[in-house]
Amino acid sequence: MKNYTLFIYLLPIMIFAQDNLPKTIAELKTRVMIESPKLQNDYQLIHSVPEKKSPGLAIIYSFLLPGMGELYAGDYSTGQYFTIADGVLWGFLFGFNTYGNWQENNYKSFLRSEGGGNPIGKDEDFFANVGLYVDIDQYNRRQELDRNFNAIYDEEKYYWKWDSQNQRREYRSMWLSSENAYNNLRFAAGALLLNRVVSIINAVRLVSAHNRELTEKPGLEISFGVDNSPDFQSRMNIYFRSPL
Repeated sequence: MKNYTLFIYLLPIMIFAQDNLPKTIAELKTRVMIESPKLQNDYQLIHSVPEKKSPGLAIIYSFLLPGMGELYAGDYSTGQYFTIADGVLWGFLFGFNTYGNWQENNYKSFLRSEGGGNPIGKDEDFFANVGLYVDIDQYNRRQELDRNFNAIYDEEKYYWKWDSQNQRREYRSMWLSSENAYNNLRFAAGALLLNRVVSIINAVRLVSAHNRELTEKPGLEISFGVDNSPDFQSRMNIYFRSPL
């Protein structure tokens, strides 16, 4: 009995719903197109505007690694040469330092073994003078003749004596090699600094040009939406418009 009562209540609702159903596929298409107009053209316009670059960041990047500031600015065509130059200069720096230390150890060992001198605690002037005079007596006599008494060495502390001029020349050759390497080391360090300065200037110039171009040209425009064709097939359309 309860089931029949429920059926009597639901029957008008079912009849009403059936009367409102579309009779044909075409009617269904029309109803959807009318009731959902946003599905026909629901476009949204997006302006993709590139961000401005920071000159401060370009300076930091170029100081850390020349060429990275140009890469940040969006133009690595010139920045790559700064990066390559930096790598080469670091190689020279390491090579000069290694060779200079090696030759310094050589001439100090040679002084100890062949010249009888003690290299510990001596300044650069001492090692230079050892290569110019056969022994400490010759050096001190020269200072006395020049009346440069403050430069006279204590014979016990600064003693050295070469057996021949050839030994002295051999020592001096090693000393000169070491000094030249250290001079080149300073040159490489200066070149590394200069490479950074030039890269910083170039990176800031590129960032300024990039930011100036943004103020003159609009950004990329992107529009998209959904279209419904008469065959009831929905399509997503995306349109790009870039300034000339």
